[in-house]
Amino acid sequence: MKISGWINVAVTIILVVTFVGIIWHYYKPKKKKKEIEEVEQPKYRMLEDEEEKPEK
Repeated sequence: MKISGWINVAVTIILVVTFVGIIWHYYKPKKKKKEIEEVEQPKYRMLEDEEEKPEK
């Protein structure tokens, strides 16, 4: 294989590793759990506030 072929293989491997790293960073379970808790927290706070208010 010529040098251009090896360069092509190297660039392809670098791109695959980069994309896998990006996917792993954004979709790891710990991050998803934290984001879900942050998103759902205001909803539960509103429901708790609504329960505490006396009805007229």
